[in-house]
Amino acid sequence: MKLPSQPTGSVADADGPEDRLRRFVTIWSRAVFPVTATSMTRQEFERHLLPPARELSEALHARPFDTAPAHRVGQALVAAHCTDPDALARSLGVVDAYLVLYCGDEQDTAAEELRARCARLQHAMAAGFAQALRERTLVEQESIAHSALSARSAAELALHATESRFRAVFDGAAIGIGIADLDGNVLEVNETLTRMFGGLEQTVFSRNIVEWAHPEDGPHVWRLYDELVRGEREHYRVEKPYYRSDGTVLWTNLTVSLLRDAEGAPQYQLALMEDTTERRLLNLRLRYEATHDALTGLPNRTLFFERLEKTLGPGGDTRFGLCYLDLDGFKVVNDSLGHSTGDRLLVEVADRLQSCVTGPGEMVARLGGDEFVALTTGPGTERKVAELADRMLAALASPISVDGRELTVRGSVGVVEGPAGERTAAEVLRSADITMYRAKSAGGNRFEYADAEADARAITRHGLTTALPAALERGEFFIEYQPLVHLGDGSVHGAEALVRWCHPQHGVLGPDRFIPLAENTGLIVPLGRWVLQEAVRQARFWQDGAPGGRRATGPLRINVNLSPTQLHHPGLVAETVDVLERSGLEPGALCLEVTESALIGADDDLLKPLRQLAEMGVDIALDDFGTGYSNLANLRRLPVSVLKLDRSFTQGMQQHPADPVDLKIVEGIVQLAHSLDLAVTVEGVETGAQAQQLRELGCDTAQGWYYARPGAPDRIHSLVLADAV
Repeated sequence: MKLPSQPTGSVADADGPEDRLRRFVTIWSRAVFPVTATSMTRQEFERHLLPPARELSEALHARPFDTAPAHRVGQALVAAHCTDPDALARSLGVVDAYLVLYCGDEQDTAAEELRARCARLQHAMAAGFAQALRERTLVEQESIAHSALSARSAAELALHATESRFRAVFDGAAIGIGIADLDGNVLEVNETLTRMFGGLEQTVFSRNIVEWAHPEDGPHVWRLYDELVRGEREHYRVEKPYYRSDGTVLWTNLTVSLLRDAEGAPQYQLALMEDTTERRLLNLRLRYEATHDALTGLPNRTLFFERLEKTLGPGGDTRFGLCYLDLDGFKVVNDSLGHSTGDRLLVEVADRLQSCVTGPGEMVARLGGDEFVALTTGPGTERKVAELADRMLAALASPISVDGRELTVRGSVGVVEGPAGERTAAEVLRSADITMYRAKSAGGNRFEYADAEADARAITRHGLTTALPAALERGEFFIEYQPLVHLGDGSVHGAEALVRWCHPQHGVLGPDRFIPLAENTGLIVPLGRWVLQEAVRQARFWQDGAPGGRRATGPLRINVNLSPTQLHHPGLVAETVDVLERSGLEPGALCLEVTESALIGADDDLLKPLRQLAEMGVDIALDDFGTGYSNLANLRRLPVSVLKLDRSFTQGMQQHPADPVDLKIVEGIVQLAHSLDLAVTVEGVETGAQAQQLRELGCDTAQGWYYARPGAPDRIHSLVLADAV
């Protein structure tokens, strides 16, 4: 079948979606009209195809995605008398080649997803076509059967008057008709039935009906036959295969009716046969395509889930082992060499993994992308699943040659093994997926066994991630403040704002539980903006409640943490200025803390917003200083005014005598900072001995449990001054 050639111009040149849709319909009608038995002109036929085309276009972008419209389109083709098999093939070809091209210009759906949806719409369209064609044929068959039975009744009353009409039906029917006696001897067949069995009449007449048994006959087939010839039923309908004379298989929809004589005694049996071989092959092909990956030929997610559910369900194997593999670094191959190279790489990987399933009952499938899964069942799965994982990793050890390039790929495997019947297929696959990511986090090219506690932690993290946006909207976050104390006179110099999450199920969560999740999801930007607004508002409230400026005891500065993601946000400077102006807080009362690791190797573009804020008067503190192994010379180019010394340098001062090495390191950092006009703040002060040592070393400010734990803003002056350890 040759489809109309693609247009040479860009689809985007069309005036709008309706124009592109009509172009698609024009191509469709040109392809299908020549093989359609219809009285319509081609222009009328094109207008007839417009509503089905619109259904396909809308289904391509529907959310949630649903293939039911495509199923109806397939039925509509049959209703429009497009029943020639070539009409379906041409329609599927047009949809495959042009639907996404002309109707897939939505910006909210990725091209790969549109292609995947288009493939599923083709499957549904073919299924609807096959179903409608079958129903239409069944209606015709019933009509013919009814005509034959009516002819039989008429023959009993007036044989000579009805013989000509029965003969017309018998000889001209589009389905096979045969008459046999009650012993199974074939008495008469029409030409259609003879052709169905290979065209040789002697092949049909030389065999008794009971000799036409087939290994795939169900037990009910011959039970129904026996009941009919005994006169216990009038007819039956079954799907039955036959062997032709050349050994090939003929599949039929068989309807057998009992013919009685004038006294009502059984006399003959009438068989009506519809050849369904091609339709069955089409259904098998559609089933294969629906359950196998189009790229690699491996079973897909659908078929694997069916197998896994059967394994885990009642009557399944006693134990199972599952390996969930994801390729390490496959995205780099796609991004650098292109998806075509990535696809060929996946085909080779699939072939290698297929060779790994050597045991009985083992299977490997592609779940999608670069994710594969293998299953083994039966006794001894504790040993077999480990061996299977080893074989899968070993299969990827040698480089793969693609387009003259030697590509090395590795995999991370999550292994789940256990008794069947305790978990659902979805739960097992989720556990394997979580375990696979644990193996990837451990360096990859290895396999890890599932762990219930690790699964629970991962599920909790996922739950927290999905709950984050709503939590911010519902006001579940709040801020605690930890005093910053001046080491010289012990006065409260300021406070650091520390965000907390009051979770409905898990209680109060510290930032270590949710800040990394907010970073990964991008929610850190609105969350950080909210923290800045609340902290600045609180600082302004403290100032208003403490007249006299710096002579008052209230904190005159507020420290707010900035995440690496916020540093890259283009609106950082504008939003900070807006928050300060709305609150009326002076820029010098705000200190933004940035971790040292976030600024290692920072270029001028990243430092530009920090320099702008520093020029406005906002202090910039280098948090966790000493943990990033940065070049000390870089301090000269960073727009920072405060160094926050990491607590790891002062832990040795909690004991007496203090660690002399720690003392020397801190002393050197303080001297360096002061020579660069930088103030030094120390975190994690937990004992009076620490505070005294840091004071003697010249540190400027400190914070820690020795002074106060983070708390409500009204407790900012409640210093404990007691050892916390």
